[in-house]
Amino acid sequence: MKIHLYQVIVVAISSVMLYLGIKEFVNRETGQTLLKLFVRLAVWGGMALIAIYPDFTLVIARIMGVVDNFNAVVLMGFLMVFLMLFKLLSAIEKIEQNVSEITRKEALHTAHERIEEMRKEIKAQQGRNALCTSQQQNISPRKQDD
Repeated sequence: MKIHLYQVIVVAISSVMLYLGIKEFVNRETGQTLLKLFVRLAVWGGMALIAIYPDFTLVIARIMGVVDNFNAVVLMGFLMVFLMLFKLLSAIEKIEQNVSEITRKEALHTAHERIEEMRKEIKAQQGRNALCTSQQQNISPRKQDD
């Protein structure tokens, strides 16, 4: 069996994707579920299997009822496109989670700043009220003396 460059490339990419998927699942990264792990294992494992054993597409073609090997390869191409969409959706999901987290932190920071401003205003108002009260007390006895 002769090894072609595309086989090495596909197996390398599949290995990296499988490693990353297992690592993300084991580290319990956000959005990683058992279903996503199984899908990743099936897709990338299947791609590696087909790259290592290209005649396996004939078996798949017979099982699926596809007439010839070319159609099975086209079908695998569609599978690869769906996989890319899956990867993009996962990335978008992660970005959305990051944006939500940043937005929450910014809202909390803004609320904290506003609370501090209000506390300063209240203290200033209390200081003015205390000053007015003491001035009124100082003025009241003088009027009574007159």
